[in-house]
Amino acid sequence: MRKLSMDDLGRISKEAFKQAEKNPIVAVLDNIRSMHNVGSVFRTADAFLIEAICLCGFTPQPPHRDIHKTALGATETVDWLYYEETANAVNDLKQRGYKVFAVEQVEGSISLEKFVNHSSEKIAVVFGNEVEGVDEAILHLCDGCIEIPQLGTKHSLNISVAAGIVLWKLSEPRFSKI
Repeated sequence: MRKLSMDDLGRISKEAFKQAEKNPIVAVLDNIRSMHNVGSVFRTADAFLIEAICLCGFTPQPPHRDIHKTALGATETVDWLYYEETANAVNDLKQRGYKVFAVEQVEGSISLEKFVNHSSEKIAVVFGNEVEGVDEAILHLCDGCIEIPQLGTKHSLNISVAAGIVLWKLSEPRFSKI
């Protein structure tokens, strides 16, 4: 067995990424503290050809070396917007035709394995602060909540891990077309 090179993997260039048809998915980061988490979400968004990221509140913004450390250049490929208030991002996305779901454990949330979206449906997912989660006022603006099922004693995941799981699931319909 040999490790595959970048050529073997058929990765696209930055220019091709910018021109490519994106998954109609937007990640909304609600007051994320860690620059490493922000960088990781950028890298995941690049991996799944996500349309954009909305950085909200005190979420760190590129350029910054600690974001770059985990993003590995994805801040140059993935489009992003900054919103002072997360509510403004959610309302803007809804006006642009996105269904907005918070990733949060709440009464009535949809378990991720049961969540169905279609590859053409515009969807935004809100990921919350590392300690407080998605702000309660934002939960009320969303069309619903998605919960990642867990079996262990800890019923929370790091935001970068949660983003990887959810963005993979939402991107899955596109992979079936490859």
